[in-house]
Amino acid sequence: MEIQHTEDPPPMISRDTILKEETLLKGKWVQLQQTTYVDQQGQTRTWETVKRTTRTEGNVADGVGIIPVLQRTLHYECLVLVKQFRPPMGCYCLEFPAGLIDENETPHQAALRELEEETGYKGEVIECSPVTCLDPGLSNCTTHIVTVHINGDDPVNIKPKPKLADGEFAETILLPKTDLCKRILELVQKEKLVVDARVYTYALALEHAVAKPFELPFLKC
Repeated sequence: MEIQHTEDPPPMISRDTILKEETLLKGKWVQLQQTTYVDQQGQTRTWETVKRTTRTEGNVADGVGIIPVLQRTLHYECLVLVKQFRPPMGCYCLEFPAGLIDENETPHQAALRELEEETGYKGEVIECSPVTCLDPGLSNCTTHIVTVHINGDDPVNIKPKPKLADGEFAETILLPKTDLCKRILELVQKEKLVVDARVYTYALALEHAVAKPFELPFLKC
């Protein structure tokens, strides 16, 4: 008679669980909290967390990040980017247009409003991502990534003028999607900018999409 041996099932691993959140410091726009949670091994831990104070009721995301694609006759397809001074970085940054979602506003509406305010361009929403996180090791800040098509031949987009609030400054920069990584690096070297990770990741994705696959060591002759 053959005896079959069975292995014991692996132990169940519990999920990490938040126990409490305490506010340590609160400002007008952000607050610092201490988050106490239990990890998968049952150990209680704490984490310092930054949260916005501006998320409106009914919105699952704080804001929108906009990928504006400008198309004009007899021109390369371009991305509309903005350069602005960021006090936390202490320098100018190259970014996608972005902003917070207002009360009773959809991500689509927020994206079109912010795009026009920061760049003057008017566009049409092509797609909107689910909620995405920005810096989950530090903050619970979330955003929708909204792709917007801009018809550059439309008279309203010939010489667009930003509608920035008092005290705000943002310079519009058009970069062709062709050789975007190269164009970004040239701009960084020339103007000493720091590039937002979303912009550079987008540029890398474009480059990798058209590049030949990386050559693996074991495939080399």
